[in-house]
Amino acid sequence: MTLALDGAAQDLLFREAHTAHSFTDEPVTDEQIRAVYDLVKYAPTAFNQSPLRITLVRSPEARERLVRHLAEGNRAKTAAAPLTAVLSVDLHFHERLPELLPHAPTLKDDVFAEPAVREKHGTFNAALQVGYFIVGVRAAGLAAGPMTGFDADGIDKEFFGDGRQRVLAVVNIGRPGPESYRPRSPRLAYEDAVTTV
Repeated sequence: MTLALDGAAQDLLFREAHTAHSFTDEPVTDEQIRAVYDLVKYAPTAFNQSPLRITLVRSPEARERLVRHLAEGNRAKTAAAPLTAVLSVDLHFHERLPELLPHAPTLKDDVFAEPAVREKHGTFNAALQVGYFIVGVRAAGLAAGPMTGFDADGIDKEFFGDGRQRVLAVVNIGRPGPESYRPRSPRLAYEDAVTTV
């Protein structure tokens, strides 16, 4: 038997979902974010490496530290969002591989001993997980406002001073406000994006 999400679920995750630019002041709880993580942690990464790390920015002090590293157009909406997550790649993800891939205990050293290899693979797989995280936020009935307009070096120094993590995206999370969504931009047609060989 083939299983598929019904049209309403597909709408929630894709067709009707938009990037949120404003939010209500309803809080986002730790339980809600735990539910998002407990869903998206099952999405695939190469060798189950799971390099994404999530830093939840809740306190006013931490929010202020983050906002000063954002592009001007992202500051006000981030300052007002109920919750902001800084999504980063753990450049030492390989240390957890013996636990995450127990049937290949030497992979940590055989494949990922070199920092440049870890950075390449970790960044790609963490970027996949960023996408999963955004869909997971939508699946939880919340709206996501992902951003890449920021001073990455500034955020890395501010929040990851040991150089172990590198920021990939900043995501505002909450219930969408009345002025949250802009009109949807066009998308490529199937014929423009898909080639059969």
